[in-house]
Amino acid sequence: MGIIAEENRVVYYDQENQPKGEVTFPDIDQDTVELNHTFVDSSLRGMGMAGQLMEAAVKEIRRRGKKAVPTCSYAVKWLGEHEEYKDIVKEQ
Repeated sequence: MGIIAEENRVVYYDQENQPKGEVTFPDIDQDTVELNHTFVDSSLRGMGMAGQLMEAAVKEIRRRGKKAVPTCSYAVKWLGEHEEYKDIVKEQ
């Protein structure tokens, strides 16, 4: 099935339509979300799925015209390694 953007998260669904990974980004206010959780099923770990989910999440956040506050340790690390997305990070 693939990666799907939903309300405040992106989810990877497998061929049986089962969720196998997600990045969540609930609203803090009307202009800001919190990148607060990354999960990948153990069967997919080490295959780059977390990075694909994070990229989909930040693209969706950018598309919505919002800024993000990363609180998930993976989000903090990933955004630190991907300067091309620093424009979505809210300065604190």
